[in-house]
Amino acid sequence: MNQFIPQSQNLQEQVESILQLLHSEPTLRQQDVSGVRGALDKVISPTFEIVFAGAFSAGKSMLINALLGRKLLYSAQGHATGTECYIRYAEQDQERVVLTFLSEVEIREQVKTLCELLGLPLVGNINQPETVKHLQQQAQAILEIEGGEARSERAKQAKALELLLEGFEANRERIHTLNNATYSMEQFHAKNIEEAAQYARRSKNSAVLKRIEYYCYHSLLKDGNVIIDTPGIDAPVKKDAQIAYDKIENPETSAVVFVLRTASTGELATEETELLEKMQASAAIRDRVFYVFNYIDATWFDDQLKSRLDYHIKTQFRDTTRVYKTSGLLGFYSNLVQHRTYQSDRWGLDSIFAENVQSENGVENTPQFVNEFNRYCLVSGRLPSSKFPIPTQVLVADRPNEKYTAILNSLGNSVLEHLIKDSGVEEFRDAMTRYLMEEKRPQLFEVLAHDLQPFCISLRESYLKAWRDLDSQPREVNALKEYQLRQLNTELKEIGDEFCKHIEKELNLVVASDENQSFEEDFKKLQRRMIGRLDVLIRSFSVGETHKRAQASHKRNAVVPIMGILAEAFYYLANELEAVLVEASKELMDNLFYQLSERVRQSDYYSKLYRLLGNDSGVEQNLERWCELAKQALVNESKTECDRYIRERPEFYSEGTVSVFQLRQVLQEACRGYDYESMVKAEPAIRQLLKIDFDPKIGETILRTYRPTVNKTLIHHLLEPSRTLANYILQQHDKACEHLAKTLDKEASAQLEANEKQKVELKQKIEAYNQAVKGINQCLEMMKLDRQTLPDISEMDLFTSPVVIEVSPTESLQEKFAEISESENGLVSSENRLISMDFSN
Repeated sequence: MNQFIPQSQNLQEQVESILQLLHSEPTLRQQDVSGVRGALDKVISPTFEIVFAGAFSAGKSMLINALLGRKLLYSAQGHATGTECYIRYAEQDQERVVLTFLSEVEIREQVKTLCELLGLPLVGNINQPETVKHLQQQAQAILEIEGGEARSERAKQAKALELLLEGFEANRERIHTLNNATYSMEQFHAKNIEEAAQYARRSKNSAVLKRIEYYCYHSLLKDGNVIIDTPGIDAPVKKDAQIAYDKIENPETSAVVFVLRTASTGELATEETELLEKMQASAAIRDRVFYVFNYIDATWFDDQLKSRLDYHIKTQFRDTTRVYKTSGLLGFYSNLVQHRTYQSDRWGLDSIFAENVQSENGVENTPQFVNEFNRYCLVSGRLPSSKFPIPTQVLVADRPNEKYTAILNSLGNSVLEHLIKDSGVEEFRDAMTRYLMEEKRPQLFEVLAHDLQPFCISLRESYLKAWRDLDSQPREVNALKEYQLRQLNTELKEIGDEFCKHIEKELNLVVASDENQSFEEDFKKLQRRMIGRLDVLIRSFSVGETHKRAQASHKRNAVVPIMGILAEAFYYLANELEAVLVEASKELMDNLFYQLSERVRQSDYYSKLYRLLGNDSGVEQNLERWCELAKQALVNESKTECDRYIRERPEFYSEGTVSVFQLRQVLQEACRGYDYESMVKAEPAIRQLLKIDFDPKIGETILRTYRPTVNKTLIHHLLEPSRTLANYILQQHDKACEHLAKTLDKEASAQLEANEKQKVELKQKIEAYNQAVKGINQCLEMMKLDRQTLPDISEMDLFTSPVVIEVSPTESLQEKFAEISESENGLVSSENRLISMDFSN
């Protein structure tokens, strides 16, 4: 970076300085600066990684070859490999290739995965020749059934398995069991990068390669540009497909060339849509995405495909200008044929295509490019017949290779130039070249400046406000004393308001949001105590003890009615539960008010109040009093609530219920005698009756009615009393004056020193801010990004008050803007002015 922009030597230090200043401000430190750090990393990074992503057979590798004008990467229809390719810059005499192989463990894992996808049993170890041979035969059988590797997903998986096994056998000595072995091209006896690339391009070799690193001499790779070719997002092995997705989300990725097959399929595949969503969510690449619709030649022969492609571009890619339509195959090989072949080598059939032309039966094969070239010239209709007349010998030629050579012998480079233009490859190459050579650096700086702008504005406004506040403070002891005394009413009101807000906040945590965990736990404890106490009372219920209590109430009588036993039981349970609810409610309030008092004492406003008055103006005493009042109120509510337990629920006597049936049975059994012994046998049934009646009562209280009662009690005994106390605090002006008179001289001197110290510190922060902004702005100006420069703080800013316009209730905005316009002779309209406005009554 520095060789292009010397002014950016200290850019990282300058940006970090602004972020540190931001973090030192309590009101600003919570802002998320991850975007700025990501943008900074991109600017200062020595590399700029451009990831080519897309489905298998989308033509990624061919486009990279076309971009660099060299046949480096393997490119074939349906080829399935998980190899990552990195292409970096090297000087012309230092070109090289580094190959990294999969480990045996990784290959075994891939073989197992492919066998599972194909439904093939994996019997034996791939180190055994018979196992490998058996699996290869099964894969070939699947390919024959499917009709070729490009015909179905299953066929692609079978081909991937076949190549993987073949590559494992061919490179067994280079593959380590656990580690990824790395080799230089010299270890393969390759004399140059082309020979090494030729080895890597062979299907069986590329299938067992984990990573290929090319170091090439090409202007596009300068300035740290790294081209990365990733496996297809629809790879047969999902682990391979995930490589592309992970690379998109990797913070080191700077840009993406997304190669799509829509031109040949008419639609976006599910994987392509998923990749689009991931790119849109990636903070690393932002809008640095180039959308390339490859196989554009398919639309030359199918109007419906052309219509579908145009539709998708207009609807789903309308927000970007980086859309390109290419035919990587035609563009790349047309360029090679034009510059590296001659009529003497049959326009490449005997040189660059020689490997594809060779055939064992003596009949020449036809390279894919030759077929597509012939279709373009003879069928597409894109060659004007007046300018490109097709010679007669082409029409009478029997074989595609003969037609190909006849066309080029007759029309020569002119038809190749026309094809290169139609292929769109030159346009794509020019766009990438222009971006990487001219636009990349300014855009990275522009993004950084854009992300920094709001933080700089916030920091600048914070500093200016702090400076003006300090500058408006008195500069002498007596003046400061007068100022502080004048501020007393304001401070007392602020203290009262903060106290009220604090009480409201604490109430809200209990009443509205249930976020006071300690209170919630105490209330649950109350619920558990009520439930537990009822269980104990039911289990320990004794007819004998109840009979004694009933007889004690009527000493003249020796016989107690059965209904009297039940009545005494109801009274006893209700009174015992009341005692529990009363005690638990008192404990609930004590804990709540204790915590509230602690938080109040720890608050800033409480300390300020003590400073102004020398006491807390009765805050703590009132909190204790409010606690007692709240407890007394809840005691009364508890008694009322539990007093109602004495009355049976209406359901207790409902016909057809278990309770009525049991009640009758109990009464009948117990009435057979006159002493309590006749009732003892009925004791279990009476317990059951009591449980049936009291369980719903307790549930109603603790789950539905009592919590609103507690909430209402707290609101009544805290909300309005806190406002009354706040008003009382405001009336303590005279006492505050009397108290402050004792300490104001000393405090005023200390305050003046503190103000001066704060101004010095603030001045240092402003200078550090300006220094950082100046350095960044110099970089932006060098990039001709003057509009993106960050705001500094001038001496004039420190002593200029912001424009404040007061608007009365009867005055309209239009009238006020009209006055402004007239006062400035109409040179500035209300619509393009930026005014800091303060609307008040």
